[in-house]
Amino acid sequence: MTDSESKHRHVPYRPDRLPHEEALERGRAFFREFDARRSVRHFSDQAVPREAIELAVRTASTAPSGAHRQPWRFVAIDNPALKSQIRKAAEHEEKISYEQGRMPPDWLKALAPLGTTWEKPYLETVPYIVVLFEEIHSFEDDGSKRKNYYVRESVGIAAGLFVAALHRMGLSTLTHTPSPMAFLTKLLGRPKNERPFILFPVGYPAPDATVPDIQRKSLDNVIVWNTGDHE
Repeated sequence: MTDSESKHRHVPYRPDRLPHEEALERGRAFFREFDARRSVRHFSDQAVPREAIELAVRTASTAPSGAHRQPWRFVAIDNPALKSQIRKAAEHEEKISYEQGRMPPDWLKALAPLGTTWEKPYLETVPYIVVLFEEIHSFEDDGSKRKNYYVRESVGIAAGLFVAALHRMGLSTLTHTPSPMAFLTKLLGRPKNERPFILFPVGYPAPDATVPDIQRKSLDNVIVWNTGDHE
């Protein structure tokens, strides 16, 4: 039976409907917790339970996706030799980007206040590297191609939930996108229908870790209310 001929069975959906003040207090607490989240580039080598990675991936996989295709694949790496290979390949691409003109001057200028460089020693320090791949298409049982829809949008939402789940467990990460990323496909032996999307180093911050003292945009700069007052 093809997708067009089959339908998912519908089941009741009755989430808790909280009193307004309780709902708002949950929202305030959630915001306070995640407003403290930062991208980390200084990691400890302290061990991380494998189940923490699994829980974060399971949480990420609750993301909505186009036609419920769930077009993502998380590849978790804890092998020291493979992490070393990933670091060397990532640094090779990043050095070209930073020092040989792949990144335009305005991009380098925008990054300068954050103090980033092509060097990525944390890729060997962290207990885990998790690479998120987007599935350009999947396959039917007979081996024929199965189209995926809104792939990048779906995978982007899953990536956000993955970051949130890690932070909720006291772990830190960084959304690292060395460009180009094709070396990850080769090193990790992934099939042609998968394309690397984001590389996440995952671990605890180093005891002496620091992060840039950044400020987020104010609410007025990120929301517009359509009040009906406009002509």
